[in-house]
Amino acid sequence: MTRFVFVTGGVVSSLGKGIASAALAALLQARGHKVRMRKLDPYLNVDPGTMSPYQHGEVFITDDGAETDLDLGHYERFTGVHARRSDNATTGRIYSDVIARERRGDYLGATVQVIPHITDAIKEAVVSGTDGYDFVIVEIGGTVGDIESLPFLEAIRQLRNDLGYDQTMCVHLTLLPYIPSAGELKTKPTQHSVKELQNVGLQPQILLCRSDRPIPQNERQKIANFCNVRPESVIAALDVDTIYACPIAYHQQGMDREVLRYFGLPHEESPDLSRWERIVRGIREPKGEVRIAIVGKYTALLDSYKSLAEALLHGGIAQNVRVRMDWVDSEELDKPEHVEALLQGADAVLVPGGFGARGSEGKINAVRHARENGIPFLGICFGMQMAVIECARSLAGLSKASSTEFGPTSEPLVGLMTEWAQGTELLRRREGGDLGGTMRLGAYTAKLAEGSRVAQIYGRTEVRERHRHRWEVNLHYRDVLEKASLHFSGMSPDGVLPEVVEYADHPWFIGVQYHPELLSKPFDPHPLFVSFVEAAKQNRLKRQTAQGQSS
Repeated sequence: MTRFVFVTGGVVSSLGKGIASAALAALLQARGHKVRMRKLDPYLNVDPGTMSPYQHGEVFITDDGAETDLDLGHYERFTGVHARRSDNATTGRIYSDVIARERRGDYLGATVQVIPHITDAIKEAVVSGTDGYDFVIVEIGGTVGDIESLPFLEAIRQLRNDLGYDQTMCVHLTLLPYIPSAGELKTKPTQHSVKELQNVGLQPQILLCRSDRPIPQNERQKIANFCNVRPESVIAALDVDTIYACPIAYHQQGMDREVLRYFGLPHEESPDLSRWERIVRGIREPKGEVRIAIVGKYTALLDSYKSLAEALLHGGIAQNVRVRMDWVDSEELDKPEHVEALLQGADAVLVPGGFGARGSEGKINAVRHARENGIPFLGICFGMQMAVIECARSLAGLSKASSTEFGPTSEPLVGLMTEWAQGTELLRRREGGDLGGTMRLGAYTAKLAEGSRVAQIYGRTEVRERHRHRWEVNLHYRDVLEKASLHFSGMSPDGVLPEVVEYADHPWFIGVQYHPELLSKPFDPHPLFVSFVEAAKQNRLKRQTAQGQSS
């Protein structure tokens, strides 16, 4: 029997529902249960693919090509279970599906309404494809009381009646603020949040109370009395120094035991958390440090690069070093004279994905700085394209090399893709078409050249990585670029789309068209990031040795 755990939030947003949900999933996995995770998002966008990173943070890509909420990245990093398109449903997608059914006549002339048609579609999105799992953890975005989340909460209320209370439970995350002038934690926001949830027919069985200090027993009892839960089900969600300590912290507070107790499952024995203890120890007790400059255009909101930051952290754990990330606004590097000052002291340089002309010259200048000074460099997606343009301009004599993404150009080193193969299907796109869901999305195979650095890093010559891009390096320039020493070391299986470029005569310089950060996990770090951090580590040692000799 599949059991469903619904996770809601109240009082304020950004309390960490995604991390809490992922930590619970990790705890249930550690006890031998098979777990799947899902996210319901109340916004009207069909998916976050066309949303600004400043609005919503990064877009996480699944193997099957879905553009999803960044919380699905947390789910994968904590559980190792690959997310699917069906694991993220938005109001926009639900309404689009219902309207499409109405247009086809599927409802046989019925008046289409929120109840039952929208709520039925939500329930279908929750339960479909969950056979064979012991637990499905469903996070509902936003906060209780938001008008846009009401259909989702109503659907959950109905599901609890449909499936039975022995198969479903609600976990509610709230804030317990500490008021310094009063010298105490205040429980009233939690009480009001639970009351709001009860008003729509949902009674939480567990309360996760986000706090910066332990909850005194009298406050815990007070919350239990007013919110109609057991005192043992009032779980302190205390601040931690790393998100990967959350499974350990929640277990210490008894969260997994309370979930299993509610469902009548064995809960006396402790789970094996040695994996998470090793990860936390690696973060807290590094043997060294490296500084990596990340040159991007969305650095004002670091959630725009959430998976990237986590992948670098994972590489640091594997190399037993702390990775210090220097976030550099690429527009500040548009003037070449600023590059040296802003990248000074960096042990490695990384240029991540992005879109548009803004800040592109700064990224090209960062690539040039890394190439000319022998600094380890990793270019991802847009970053790889900027590396190709930099090579064309600086080494191949093509001073007008550019991308058609930036406007008309006589030397289109990077151009808009119009068709590509996906398995046995040929996908076509046209300029001026819809933006949403029209990129080359999802997992595709790349063939790596024998003896190349990238093949040595992976330990094989065929990899499958996740993509999200609309523009592609123009293969017509391959010969002139390789004569300039930039080697095309990875290609699509049909030999049409460049996937990896590298300089053989550079200490460590690789550009990839895909997004390796999306597959990295703390217990299984991506090999590219492990090698990249190792290169940064070696470069730091080399510079320290040179400084010691000069002094």
